[in-house]
Amino acid sequence: MSAIPKHLRLLIVRLGAMGDILHSMPAVTAVRQAHPEWTIGWAIEPQWRGLFCANGCEPRTATMPLVDRIHIVPAKQWARSPLSPATLRDIRRVRSELRAMEYDIAVEFQGAIRAAMVARWARTRRIIGEAKPRELPARWFFDEKVPTRGVHVIEQSLEVANAILGENLPMPLPLLPRDPAAEAKAAELPQPFVLLSPGAGWGAKRWPADRYGAVARRLAEAGYAVVINGGPAEEYLGREIVESSGGAARMLVLNMAELIAVTRRAALAIAGDTGPLHLASALCRPVVGVYGPTDPARNGPFHCPNRVLRHPESVRDHARRSEPEAGLLTITPEAVTEAALELLREVR
Repeated sequence: MSAIPKHLRLLIVRLGAMGDILHSMPAVTAVRQAHPEWTIGWAIEPQWRGLFCANGCEPRTATMPLVDRIHIVPAKQWARSPLSPATLRDIRRVRSELRAMEYDIAVEFQGAIRAAMVARWARTRRIIGEAKPRELPARWFFDEKVPTRGVHVIEQSLEVANAILGENLPMPLPLLPRDPAAEAKAAELPQPFVLLSPGAGWGAKRWPADRYGAVARRLAEAGYAVVINGGPAEEYLGREIVESSGGAARMLVLNMAELIAVTRRAALAIAGDTGPLHLASALCRPVVGVYGPTDPARNGPFHCPNRVLRHPESVRDHARRSEPEAGLLTITPEAVTEAALELLREVR
């Protein structure tokens, strides 16, 4: 292994999505804590910048506890117009920005060709990635391919990070920002409250809204306020839950800073395999996970009080189907409510 400079400049490439970024954060936090003198940059899609910086991410006032620099890489936008002048100008911007930082090492956590290409643009001395990335051709871009043995993706990311130092780093909770305005807003919510996040990346992972409504009604009867995280594209789910709960739940449309602040104060979070569930886990809040076609052993709640409900016949499948997976539909509101109340009693 090459000698490591004392003041190393490290680039992390994990463009998205929310849960995947959160899964990489403990490994980078371990590096940050072991080497606070290093300069760490992170290449991300623009919608996830709020996971790294507070105060609106304004350059002069932003507080970033984990990284020193974020590089905005709108790769999905580029894919829609790959040959447009605007896309080509933006690619040149990113490439110039990365090279100007003179990073020593790039760590590619995404296991994807486009992320590996971004890492290559930085012209670092070393590019490190998993030996078996999600997209196998991505490994052609890696100078060092790290075999991983961990089951959970958080464990796998830490193994890749360990390759930077050649040592075993501890597994910390990730460093997430605190936005004062968002924290003040979250402090006004009634306590104790349960946070429901009904959205998901695709329909097969999405437990029906009316079942969340039934859970909300039962939790309200047990004395808990219920708050729904209605993301910008998921307000319709929140409205369905409010209606089916008979008004027992309250919907909030939250930006990233507010979602972090609200989640930090939640007595419990209930969600499927989605970014807000992984955020709750990262903040070590009690979590009830409602899983279908994805494997909770690989990407379920990690190192926090949790209950995961999944039908034994559900098969791991990442096909972007629009309808809920059959096994997911066998999970009843009664089972989710029972798991939630049991976990609340335990942590209380």
